[in-house]
Amino acid sequence: MISLETFKDLAALPVENFAPKPTTLTEGQLEASAPLWTSEDGLTKIGVWECTPGDFTADRSTVAEFCHIISGRATVRNHDGSGARDIGPGDLLVLPAGWKGEWTIHSHIRKLFVLQANA
Repeated sequence: MISLETFKDLAALPVENFAPKPTTLTEGQLEASAPLWTSEDGLTKIGVWECTPGDFTADRSTVAEFCHIISGRATVRNHDGSGARDIGPGDLLVLPAGWKGEWTIHSHIRKLFVLQANA
């Protein structure tokens, strides 16, 4: 069983080694993550992620993602521009397997993420 201390004070957990966001549409956008837990079969991953302001594309073709926003603000929309949703601290965002879209980060964002791949 995982230690419950693993998920304590996620707002203060250090996230380091910022690097260029591979799918960015905004020059200079950076991201970093801190892995917290991975299942033995590797299908489930939990961690904290941060990203600087800008736009990027996202592809969840093979994995579902559950995001709990800790700080910052963003707008997430489907790849065709529909379904825009503004998100901020306390919000939960569910991106089902097969989802593709775009994020606009308005202010430096931090989220807890759970990625669940298909077996």
